[in-house]
Amino acid sequence: MENCIIFDLDGTLVDTAPDLMKAHNYVMRKYGYPEQPQKSIRFLAGRGAKQMIINSVITHDKIQNISNSKMINDMTKDFINFYKNNISAKSQLNKNVIDLLRWCRKKNIHLAVCTNKPEYLAVKLLRELNIDSYFVFVAGSDTFEFKKPDPRHLTNILDILEIKKNNSIMVGDSETDSEAAFQAKIKFILVANGYTLKDEENIKHDFLINDFNLIKEISLELLNIK
Repeated sequence: MENCIIFDLDGTLVDTAPDLMKAHNYVMRKYGYPEQPQKSIRFLAGRGAKQMIINSVITHDKIQNISNSKMINDMTKDFINFYKNNISAKSQLNKNVIDLLRWCRKKNIHLAVCTNKPEYLAVKLLRELNIDSYFVFVAGSDTFEFKKPDPRHLTNILDILEIKKNNSIMVGDSETDSEAAFQAKIKFILVANGYTLKDEENIKHDFLINDFNLIKEISLELLNIK
């Protein structure tokens, strides 16, 4: 029986806040907006680079049709160009992630990533952190025609890997991940202290963890692994 764990990337597998906020503040300075502290990642991240820029700009400007504005598109391009060249400068794997990945390999659990980062940036980050070999599939914001919280972002991965929902788990840190998982009818593990303003009790989840090693025991139970 084939099993799979699908991970979100930013705030889940990797603490990317330092590099994301460095790119964010570079763009803010360039376009005359105030910089944000690193803790602002909690309300800025989760739905991709463009939405990150929009979330920051609308706190200062009342712009009509902001999502389609040339300025937002230009800012997003500048953000991505800066970020891709500094993607792993200070980003680090969260505690015990590598231990879990090694354990999953021993247990023959297929691993995938589902992120609202563009696919090539997700692959680049995984490669630069030397964990790309653990993952059999990486789905970014542009891999399919939809992205989280659309449940098809998850279910398409399972379809491609030919793995049943009942043999899969989603691990993420935000309501975006939660919404996708529950709509897809996939068990969801919430990582505490993620990139979200919502308290953990206000994000729907099956399990809540603050240590990746806890996923081992949960996986044994949910996936019927011996």
